[in-house]
Amino acid sequence: MNYPNENPFASTHSLDTNPFEDPTDAQSSSHAARLEEIRQRELDLQRREQELAQKQDSIRRTGRNNWPPYFPLIFHSIRDEIPEASQPIITRLYQLWLVLAGTLVVNLVACICILASGSSNGGSDLGSSIGYVIFITPLSFLLWYRPIYNGYMKEQALYYYLYFFFGGFHLLFSVYMIIGIPSTGSAGLIQTIQAYGKPSFASAIVGTVATIGWVVQGVGLAYYYRLIWAHHNAAGHSVEKAKTELASHGAKAYFTRG
Repeated sequence: MNYPNENPFASTHSLDTNPFEDPTDAQSSSHAARLEEIRQRELDLQRREQELAQKQDSIRRTGRNNWPPYFPLIFHSIRDEIPEASQPIITRLYQLWLVLAGTLVVNLVACICILASGSSNGGSDLGSSIGYVIFITPLSFLLWYRPIYNGYMKEQALYYYLYFFFGGFHLLFSVYMIIGIPSTGSAGLIQTIQAYGKPSFASAIVGTVATIGWVVQGVGLAYYYRLIWAHHNAAGHSVEKAKTELASHGAKAYFTRG
């Protein structure tokens, strides 16, 4: 239907539109907007890195060794050194290391009870369990806990590979201790079941606690091992990066903060 006031020669296109405009201009504008967004994200990341570097520098200059509490040798502060987003996982790993340390002591007590119950393998179990307390406690801290602590603090590939290597060995050791083969220094499943069968209730009860401890720390570490592996892949770490970091910083980077 035609209206008398309608202009039959009116254009349906806006006069503001340039008919000679390159159709790629709109795409260029969109691309420029995306580049600007990426640039802003990079600036924000640089700002966060600078803040973290300043925080670490302040800790390096003013921090004091505070761990272990009874004889401080190193500075250990998850709140001050680990980025906020990563603090929960490092806190859980530290708690699992404490469970490990406690389990080693309980395992030693269980082996004393096994020896006292008249077991023919009691002497071997006690000797091995003493060795575990002396060596596994500090080595586990230095070889798998401290590397992943440094890994999340510095976000460097070398520390992740150290953790994966030694953490993997510790997982195998945990399975070995859960089984509890006689004369190996483990008051695990086999030893505990034998203690209930004698019966020797002291060694059975303490052995049960030790076995639960081995299971808890082993399962927990396996769970976080998988999470850390996923984080490592998402962060783009590689063996090549680890080699470059080792060549650039050397082994001394393990003992330095920041």
